[in-house]
Amino acid sequence: MAEMILQVKNLSTSFFTDAGEVKAVNNVSFNLEKGKVLGIVGESGSGKSVTAYSIMRILTFPGRVTGGEINFGGKDLLKLSDKEMRNYRGRNISMIFQDPMTSLNPVYTIGNQMDEAIRLHTKREGKAIRERSLELIRLVGINDPQRRVKQYPHELSGGMRQRVMIAMALACEPDILIADEPTTALDVTIQAQILELIKDLQRQFGMSVIMITHDLGVIADMCDEIIVMYAGSVCERGTTDDIFYSPKHEYTKNLLKSIPKSQKSETRLIPIAGNPIDLLNLPAGCAFAPRCEAAMKICLEQNPEELWLSDTQSAACWVNVHEILKKEQPVAADTAEEGGDRA
Repeated sequence: MAEMILQVKNLSTSFFTDAGEVKAVNNVSFNLEKGKVLGIVGESGSGKSVTAYSIMRILTFPGRVTGGEINFGGKDLLKLSDKEMRNYRGRNISMIFQDPMTSLNPVYTIGNQMDEAIRLHTKREGKAIRERSLELIRLVGINDPQRRVKQYPHELSGGMRQRVMIAMALACEPDILIADEPTTALDVTIQAQILELIKDLQRQFGMSVIMITHDLGVIADMCDEIIVMYAGSVCERGTTDDIFYSPKHEYTKNLLKSIPKSQKSETRLIPIAGNPIDLLNLPAGCAFAPRCEAAMKICLEQNPEELWLSDTQSAACWVNVHEILKKEQPVAADTAEEGGDRA
């Protein structure tokens, strides 16, 4: 039986603004299997990064986790004190942040920043700390580490900065690595190198990885399982083959249609119609219904529950799931535990 290293159940996160409560994450549930790569995909504003920040407990005001559980090693991370959580953050669960251009502190050298991470989360002291920093710099493919640790972030290229961020994330050999849009602001060639590096390191250390991106190409190449998010909720989940070759939610289908094709073609890209939903005023029905060309009356009036189509794939869609299974006996993922445990 597969070993689940992380269990997220019914996670909800909101931002409390002057305009009202922005429900950024709504009852999200999933499991992360040990040694596997889970992809979370969706357009900007779908709740991907907020989910990651909630797991790491690094949300800033006015954001707040309003419900759910995040279970790691038999403990609910949401119930830990700030001091207790610091022992998990970096040591057990680490994160590569979205923008390598701004994630490093510009007034400290690369070596100082790496040394700090190692000093805080390991038992190394003195020269052993710097030796570990140099070892990590070499590990992520940066030449001349002795010189690089003395440089400031602005002296490095975007790709090298991202490699430094990866090195810092691996400093304590975490069980789980969360990569939040790790190729943002990098050119295509460097993107490929960074993704290959993450893939190699994941295999080398046997880590579990949560890969967050809007780039379906990244997801296809990296992940064992995929969660598709829209308006803060999971609309579909399945293996990589399930999502790419047999998508069931209309939003997933539209995402796939919007991927540029490498082959020479006169077919124009198909954008998703309409605008993203207002998270201040979520509709009673399916959040994607106002943008869905296949939407029926029930889509606008009633939010579909998540149903399992197989042991690996589920979706919450009136059009493609409930109609298909109307005459069968579907397995309802109507509780957070069922939705998470099957993922």
